[in-house]
Amino acid sequence: MKYRLDEIVDVTMGQSPKSEYYNTEKNGYPFLQGNRTFGFKYPTFDTYTTVATKFAKAGDVIMSVRAPVGALNITPVDMCLGRGVCSLRMKNGNQSFLFYMMKYYVSHLLKRESGTVFGSVNRNDIYGLEVDIPEDVEKQKRIARYLEMIDDKIELNNVVNNNLEQQAMALFKSWFIDFEPFDGQVPKAWINGVLGDFVEIKRGGSPRPIQNFLSDSGFHWLKISDATGISSPFINEIKESIIEAGLKKTVYLKSGSLVLSNSATPGLPKILDIDTCIHDGWLYFPLSKFSNEYLYLYFKHIRDNLIALGNGSVFTNLKTDILKNYPTCLPTEDVLKEFDGLVQPIFSMILSKTREIKRLSEIRDTLLPKLISGELYVSGIEF
Repeated sequence: MKYRLDEIVDVTMGQSPKSEYYNTEKNGYPFLQGNRTFGFKYPTFDTYTTVATKFAKAGDVIMSVRAPVGALNITPVDMCLGRGVCSLRMKNGNQSFLFYMMKYYVSHLLKRESGTVFGSVNRNDIYGLEVDIPEDVEKQKRIARYLEMIDDKIELNNVVNNNLEQQAMALFKSWFIDFEPFDGQVPKAWINGVLGDFVEIKRGGSPRPIQNFLSDSGFHWLKISDATGISSPFINEIKESIIEAGLKKTVYLKSGSLVLSNSATPGLPKILDIDTCIHDGWLYFPLSKFSNEYLYLYFKHIRDNLIALGNGSVFTNLKTDILKNYPTCLPTEDVLKEFDGLVQPIFSMILSKTREIKRLSEIRDTLLPKLISGELYVSGIEF
């Protein structure tokens, strides 16, 4: 049945208190501003306020209304809403369904976006949305529960992957930071040097102006944002592509390559699970005495140090020379082989879970519009 959103949803727009009312002592009201604390499912709070402005109740759907518009979440607690975010609550319907309904209709909302620097939408834009949804609340619940089951599986896979990566990091620290298998000392047979002694470090490239080479299809074009939004060590989804003419000015890497960001969000390692071109904001390693798994864990361990050594007036930049000259110890070949034998099965399990997450996300995103619109029914599904 078709509705205007204001017929079925109450909207509360955020309003920030004065700065003197903010605190980080975790007393007062949990405070959410903009989309900075939007995560996969529930937000976390770094800032609190002693004076309440606009409230969201536990279970409300919260949505960013500027820069960028349409990031969605659900709050598990009552909280104070700042500028840049709003809360939504069904008047007579299912809140979980509202979350998925807004995921579907957010593309319609983006068409109303305005603003010269930061895109934004206002209450009238949100209220003016026209939605076509099941009137029966029980149908709404069943649709929401079906989609929640997929999201719960995705979240579980993310938790498992995080645990597996922590295990691999713990092994790396034990072997190569604390040297526990070697009586707490660096073995004399290991070679001291700098990273450039053991690894060839090269930089990607970009055809310019890049707008002339972007396309809807062609060769994948890896952006830093493709890496920052995922927790997995592996990248298997890339949003943009470039045309074949751009290949002469860039670097094309095969699946299985390791890359490291060197600008914007520097020091972020990822292993490709998809062929792609990389721009000059990425470093890659065509020759290495270390495995990809070892280098990934190594870069994760030294990332804070690398960022501290970086420079840049707007963004921290990780220059190639910083990485080449970073003090590094090369273990013996037999030690590296034994270590890889322990961590490579862990990374294989992470990769399997990462690929399953992608499949589940594709299933959910395919079913979402059909379930919301009523094209597909879930009445026969047993939970």
